[in-house]
Amino acid sequence: MNLGIIGYGDRISHVASEIMKQDPDCKITAITDIRLGELREQFREKGREDISFYTSADEMLGNEPLDGVLIGTRCSLHTPMALKVLSRHLPLYLEKPVATTMEDLLRLKQGYEASRSPVVVSFPLRVTSIVDFVREIIDSGKIGTVEHVQAVNNVPYGAVYYQNWYRDEAETGGLFLQKATHDFDYINSVLRIAPTDVAAMTSKQIFKGTKPAGLKCADCEEKRTCPDSTAFPSKDIPQTWEYCLYAEDTGNEDSGSALIRYESGMHVSYSQNFFARRGAASRGARFLGYKGTVEFDFYTNRVQVFMHHTPRVETYEIGAGDNHFGGDSALAANFAGLMRGAASSVATMDDGLLSALMCVQARESAASGTFRPIRYDTPAVYTP
Repeated sequence: MNLGIIGYGDRISHVASEIMKQDPDCKITAITDIRLGELREQFREKGREDISFYTSADEMLGNEPLDGVLIGTRCSLHTPMALKVLSRHLPLYLEKPVATTMEDLLRLKQGYEASRSPVVVSFPLRVTSIVDFVREIIDSGKIGTVEHVQAVNNVPYGAVYYQNWYRDEAETGGLFLQKATHDFDYINSVLRIAPTDVAAMTSKQIFKGTKPAGLKCADCEEKRTCPDSTAFPSKDIPQTWEYCLYAEDTGNEDSGSALIRYESGMHVSYSQNFFARRGAASRGARFLGYKGTVEFDFYTNRVQVFMHHTPRVETYEIGAGDNHFGGDSALAANFAGLMRGAASSVATMDDGLLSALMCVQARESAASGTFRPIRYDTPAVYTP
């Protein structure tokens, strides 16, 4: 099966490798990217001189007999590139966030509803073994109906959103769309009830400053003393994260929180932070029912069940796996099956649209200081 890729970055190259690992009949046959010379040489060194390269997605889609298309461009191009694929009714693997503005969300929703394309959105957390197990416990009725959720994401590698191209808010759309979109999605997949409203707040307390715009660590007078310097080799901080964290143009909030109300009346509290480091890393949630509470953390691979009316605590160690805690391989297998017509999507475009809508409205709430309905027909107030 022939794979076409639009935007061949690190993330989508990994996804393509996982797909080919899951189904050896799959192969990359065409790539659209602006870095043609660099990519040709990269694949030539791997012995692959049979790949067609394009600078135009329309040209690739018009010329190549493709069985599936993967989109891994920067975030602001996800919607326009997806619309090109959807109009040709090809199987689509779309990186998150599926859109970064309300306008793009509406365009993508309309294009998807007019298309026959089966779609897998890059939401690996919902298909991890640890989330599957939490869902199994909740579905068993062991803790009762979930009536409250407390979720957290303390990101130990958060500097990437200030020292790399992610610092451009016009590309990211803010960090709800970069990180919370995953967490909102796995919570939705566990609860299986509709969110109705969101209230949110963001702050930027650490990654800000008066150093000149565009300053790189290598050119900074504090490069030898700054704990976030990337001017010298470090196993903790990649040298590709080259820009100053404390310059005028860092962009992006460095923490954010959201309260989400669901149709049953229950609510979720969610908080994310981007200056936590090392052992402070945490990503997971507590699901509370009347009979008990189940909680998990992706970083510890641990699930615990606390019974409320008996002195019993159950602890489970879950083999989560690598690369989004094992979720990438599950999504890759699903997309390979989708292309063969042998599987249905486990992370649909509807899932992607809902999560992006929640994030856009959380961003709007933080900008306006108001509750925002999780609907498509509300005017935007946010300007990056």
